[in-house]
Amino acid sequence: MGAFKVVFYEKEDGSKPAEEYLHSISPKMVAKIYSTIGMLKERGNQVRMPKSEHLQDGIFQIRAQQEGNISRVLYFFTIGQTIVLTHGFTKKTPKTPPAEIELAKKYRADYERREAQQK
Repeated sequence: MGAFKVVFYEKEDGSKPAEEYLHSISPKMVAKIYSTIGMLKERGNQVRMPKSEHLQDGIFQIRAQQEGNISRVLYFFTIGQTIVLTHGFTKKTPKTPPAEIELAKKYRADYERREAQQK
């Protein structure tokens, strides 16, 4: 059992964008991403490039590469050693689009707002 818990961000409608993304990509790519998620569970923010990278403002990404495609799953940390996977996408260029980072921030704000309401 790792020191960190990994959960999928869930939208108000019950959908989980990161989980849906993982269902849409190849099993080999999913295996690579889950391998990195396993590392995150054990070591949290000690996981570094090329597996994980801090993008900006507390938003990180898991990176997995196969046959020229790079799959990325964005995530953030919350209080209580929880890692929340927001969403994923595939791209061939090295830079993460700003719109993807903004989407992760939006999901984080929504997650934090709903967590606060539950307390």
